[in-house]
Amino acid sequence: MTANDGHPDLEGRHILLGVTGGIAAYKSVELVRLLKKAGADVQVLMTPDAGRFITPLTLGTVSERPVLTEIFVDGDEGSWTRHISLGRWAALFVIAPATAQTLAKLAHGFSDNMLTATALAARCPLLICPAMDHDMFVHPATQKNLEVLADLGYTVMPPAYGSLASGLVGQGRLPEPESIRDAVVDMLGDRAHGESLAGQRVLVTAGPTREHIDPVRYISNPSSGKMGFALAAAAARRGADVTLVTGPTHLPTPSGVTRVDVESAEQMHSSVMEHRGADIIIMAAAVADYSPIDTSTQKMKKHDGDVALQLRRTPDILSELGARRSDDQILVGFAMETDDGLAHAREKLDEKNVDWIVLNTLTDEGAGFGVDTNRVTLISRLGEEEELPLMSKRRVAEAILDRLRFDATKPAA
Repeated sequence: MTANDGHPDLEGRHILLGVTGGIAAYKSVELVRLLKKAGADVQVLMTPDAGRFITPLTLGTVSERPVLTEIFVDGDEGSWTRHISLGRWAALFVIAPATAQTLAKLAHGFSDNMLTATALAARCPLLICPAMDHDMFVHPATQKNLEVLADLGYTVMPPAYGSLASGLVGQGRLPEPESIRDAVVDMLGDRAHGESLAGQRVLVTAGPTREHIDPVRYISNPSSGKMGFALAAAAARRGADVTLVTGPTHLPTPSGVTRVDVESAEQMHSSVMEHRGADIIIMAAAVADYSPIDTSTQKMKKHDGDVALQLRRTPDILSELGARRSDDQILVGFAMETDDGLAHAREKLDEKNVDWIVLNTLTDEGAGFGVDTNRVTLISRLGEEEELPLMSKRRVAEAILDRLRFDATKPAA
């Protein structure tokens, strides 16, 4: 649902984009481009310090509107009320990146620049996207300010986890522009699918599992859970009653979704079996195939020489679901492959008794673990194969649910 495929999400919507003085300000250029591509009219507001990182000329060029930074403009007698009119004009005010300084100002009602004054006067919802170094983000003062903003009714999009400008690694990265655009669409966009899954119970699994060797070491994989979370969010937007069973992730719970946190494959198996009566089950989690036979209750000390680790097979959750499914249930599995992907995915489709397999190939650029995009091939029990182009995981989730919506063929249990 983008403007260039005939279904604009944000056609004609007025969006204010506030840009503050952080290194992540460079991402605002791409965010403006994406919002405009989706049909929005974007007005950029900048704090004075934001100009140290990205020029008003650049943002004005991509937004096709003069960037506003000052409340009072010499020679413009109407400038002193512009923050009021903008606050009424906008359907949504997005602040990305939002520095710790701006968070503090917003939380306490400061209005010393065009951005904060407009935020204080705005009648529209605010979406705030914090970005700063990890230690600044987790500081109690910042966390308290975020609590205040949430109490004021602002929507806060948590920062991403990863490499930071300081050279450290932690939570504090501005989410990618595609993710922010998707959040804007969720708040403002057309609901083209309406309540297409109203009354349906949907179970989604996401994330990795951890199979402990001892209290501090475990076997796992790099899954971020983003694909499963996108599927759960998309199903909830369509009116479904969604349960999300997830391994360890840094992701926030999607709106309208019931979340169940697990850690090991055994725990995921138990939780999935508890909820297996759902009408639609989508197994997007990267569940470990093997777990240590013996788990030490104390940290294993390092000794000279090698150590042999004996592993046992974990429960095959998808196979058990396929064997115990009801006739009217839709079951979807995922296959992450590195070679002969189609052959392995077709084999999995038959062996597991599922309706659809979603094939990921780890070697495809922009696909796989930890990224916001994906490139998948959808393979159905009826022999249909559809290769989707590289797109955001939110778009992939919508595409998958579109196929399930019209899948009236149910295999025998």
